Amino acid sequence: MVTTIQLNENVKNALDRLKTNKETYEQIILNLMKVAEEQKRKQEKLLIEGCKAMAEDSLKINKELEAIDAELDWEW
Repeated sequence: MVTTIQLNENVKNALDRLKTNKETYEQIILNLMKVAEEQKRKQEKLLIEGCKAMAEDSLKINKELEAIDAELDWEW
C-alpha cells in the first residue's frame, strides 16, 4: 500500500540534499531510520558500560571504607 505524505518545501529540499544517485524519498527515510536506531543502540551500550564502570568504582570505595571501618573502634 502506498501512502502519500505532505512535506514542507524545506523538508523536501533537505531530503533532496541527502539523495545519492536515484534514491527515493522512502529509501532516504529508511536509511535515516536505520542510522537513528544504530545510534540509539550505541548510546544504550555506552550507558550500560558507564553504569558498570560506576558500579565497579562504587564497590572499590565500599571495600576501602569497610577496611577503614574495621580498623576503627566505634564505641559511642
